[in-house]
Amino acid sequence: MKRIKAACICQTLHFMLKEGVEHSEAVALVKHEVEHYREGLERNRIRYRILEQQEQADGSVIIKVIKQYNSAPMGEYWKDI
Repeated sequence: MKRIKAACICQTLHFMLKEGVEHSEAVALVKHEVEHYREGLERNRIRYRILEQQEQADGSVIIKVIKQYNSAPMGEYWKDI
């Protein structure tokens, strides 16, 4: 029998601008979407850490995040960050 001792997910997410919308409004929507993503993680009590957040020249945002996988403990993965 095997058990998961530690697990996490590393993701790079690109929050892209919505097409067909004025640029300044699209940038505001992206910032709102990033904040909504963070709030969702906190609301669902998912342990996470944003490793990097970069705003691109066009206003889109790329974030690198490490987060808890299901309810598995993060163990050493959390300490190494």
